[in-house]
Amino acid sequence: MNPFFLKILFSIGLILLINSALQAQTNRYTFEVDLKKVKDDKLQVTLQTPTIPKSEIVYCLPKIVPGTYSIYDFGRFATEFQAFDSKGKKLKVEQIDSNRWKIAKADKLAKIQYWIEDTFDSEKDNFVFEPAGTNIEEGKNFVINTFGFFGYFEGMKELPYELNFEKPTGFFGASSLKNTKTTATNDRFESGTYMDLADAPIMFNKPDTTTLIVGGAKILISVYSPNKVLSAKFVGENISTTLNAQKDYLGGKLPIDNYAFIIYLFPNMSKSGSLGALEHSYSSMYSLPEAQPEYLTQVIRDVAAHEFFHIVTPLNIHSEEIHYFDFIEPKMSKHLWLYEGVTEYFASHVQIKSGLYGLEKYIYVLKEKMNNASNFRQDLTFTELSSKCLKETADQYGNVYEKGALIGLCLDLKLHKLSNGKYSLRQLMADLSKEYGKEKPFKDEELFDKITKITGFPEIRQFFADHVEGTKPLPLKEVLGSVGISFDEEKESKRFGLGNIGLGMNEEKTGLIVSDNGEMDEMGKEMGYQINDRLIKINGKALDLQTAQEMIVDILQNAKDEDILTVEVERTVDGKKTQMELKGKMKGVPDVEKFAMKADPNATSEQVALRKAWLR
Repeated sequence: MNPFFLKILFSIGLILLINSALQAQTNRYTFEVDLKKVKDDKLQVTLQTPTIPKSEIVYCLPKIVPGTYSIYDFGRFATEFQAFDSKGKKLKVEQIDSNRWKIAKADKLAKIQYWIEDTFDSEKDNFVFEPAGTNIEEGKNFVINTFGFFGYFEGMKELPYELNFEKPTGFFGASSLKNTKTTATNDRFESGTYMDLADAPIMFNKPDTTTLIVGGAKILISVYSPNKVLSAKFVGENISTTLNAQKDYLGGKLPIDNYAFIIYLFPNMSKSGSLGALEHSYSSMYSLPEAQPEYLTQVIRDVAAHEFFHIVTPLNIHSEEIHYFDFIEPKMSKHLWLYEGVTEYFASHVQIKSGLYGLEKYIYVLKEKMNNASNFRQDLTFTELSSKCLKETADQYGNVYEKGALIGLCLDLKLHKLSNGKYSLRQLMADLSKEYGKEKPFKDEELFDKITKITGFPEIRQFFADHVEGTKPLPLKEVLGSVGISFDEEKESKRFGLGNIGLGMNEEKTGLIVSDNGEMDEMGKEMGYQINDRLIKINGKALDLQTAQEMIVDILQNAKDEDILTVEVERTVDGKKTQMELKGKMKGVPDVEKFAMKADPNATSEQVALRKAWLR
């Protein structure tokens, strides 16, 4: 071949390569944040913008994000919003509303800058629940819920993202996002689309982390405990059993490669006054009190069990409303029974199925769900609650974790009954994951019919029509009866107690103490409780914070009149700690028990077999 021709080909190839590199560089969002430069509890965000193919563009920060079901208007935390061309000249910006900025001469746009205030200690109205918020604590901790810092241009959410952080020396950025460059003072995270980015929080602080391998997935646990009360190692040791139980529950392998538990502990009371977590497909963000680890153990297990199950839904099973989520004017799916209800049901069901709960504890959990659900509107369909939860039915949203879980219970038991124990809700979720998956959403109006087709049971379609699309009460007596558990909505009974005392935690938060004895009943007076008595044993069984609730519930549920209650306490007498045993006769108070449940001793062999298939 002619050498001159080769030179031409080489030159053309080089030009194409350079153009391709430039195009790749400009067809992405490139953000920069310096965590070492905090001003008035704010951080500056800089965006090297992608190429804008039109003369006017709107930049957006979310009004709402998936999983919150609340309008938070994250744009209201942004100030000093400015846009520049490649020569540093300011472009005209008009703020349309709390969350959107219209930029003129967008085809010349090269850079955007603005400052972001954190939400954890904000004085603004409509406080953001901490797991969905942001924290800027100079030199100590930064909670970067990405949707609280970074936005997108209208019509351009599908472009890739690059986040570059300057960080204090020794800080670690915990996230499920891919970290493509990390040094002592820099981190670079990358994401495919805005939906992926908004689904992945980051927390920076001096590292306290541990890693577990569960079902083929790498599980990162990162903890920020300002007074070093709780460690990532302790969390890992206490949730590993639950995570492995969930792995077995899902068939032995997890549908993910990596996951991050990001746990922020507040040293005093949180500003929201609440604790909890926000789920994501590959991570979950926690806001919890910095209490003694023993107190937090069951809380973390229960919350983690719920949040971790979101790797099934909405990650692999979700509607078009979620897949194409509109962060400014969202349309809500009518299937919160699936996203939150079934997830909540699985979170407790896995614990009895794996032996972490006994039957009595599980019945107590179900009873709490029923009692809580009874406090919400009974004339509201669950599909309407879901689709209108941002406005008209916002005050009913909490029922998705109560009645939603009971819908999961009823659906599971009906599937067991119809299949003679050969098909369950778990298997249905696995089949739905195969039918859809992360990249294929379902149509909201088609899901009930699709489930009916997959299961092959027309009765399931009627169940949805009656109890999810309709307002008929859930068939709890029928489904529980099918597995040999008797159920009465109301039943005359006797209520037993420890003596009508108030219980609280001691100052060290290591044990239960008598916090109030002002209204003790006859038995309480016979026992002789005193304020600050620390409970050590009940009926000879050692008491600790992890088992206290289950133990006390078990004793009271099985008590009879004239039974002797013994409580060993530690009491300070003349400045010295002394252990003593208190005794009294139990006396039941006539009561009406709501949602009375117990294993039926006369259950048939068929019912017992179905119960084993359901619970073991």
